[in-house]
Amino acid sequence: MLNSENKNNSGKTKLTPKQTAVQVVKFVFFSAGAGIIQFVTFTLLNEILKLEYMFCYLTALVLSVLYNFTFNRKFTFKSATNIPIAMLKVAAFYCAFTPLSTWWGTALTDAGVQEYIVLIGTMLINLVSEYLYCRFVVYRKSMNTNASALKQAKAEEEKTAEEKIDNNIQ
Repeated sequence: MLNSENKNNSGKTKLTPKQTAVQVVKFVFFSAGAGIIQFVTFTLLNEILKLEYMFCYLTALVLSVLYNFTFNRKFTFKSATNIPIAMLKVAAFYCAFTPLSTWWGTALTDAGVQEYIVLIGTMLINLVSEYLYCRFVVYRKSMNTNASALKQAKAEEEKTAEEKIDNNIQ
């Protein structure tokens, strides 16, 4: 069993507080990239093509979700899980989030709330809810299982073993 993490009785990976903080920072970083993609796409469709909020939002959302899924699976959650299954789980999240966020976005913009205020608020709600869903549903049993994570864990175990030997020698 790895020193830096352990599994509880339900098979879920238990992260240290430091690992959780690093994971959150990575998720926010990659989500910011996805947010830029979403915001730029939305802006181009809204300002240049003058399309309705719903079409601008849905197109931008799909592009950002694809980016976010790809990078967070590999670098944030370091998961070797079956990609189609993980993608289906994320799609299930968006089967609920997309209609709701499209509904409230359309309702708010129709009521006169500025499109970009609605978009930014929706993106913040998406950031928090998607992290929680990915962390506790999509990747809960497969975090830190890809080759990069296993290599890092092995290096940490070797370092810890060397430190123990050094401490025993002194």
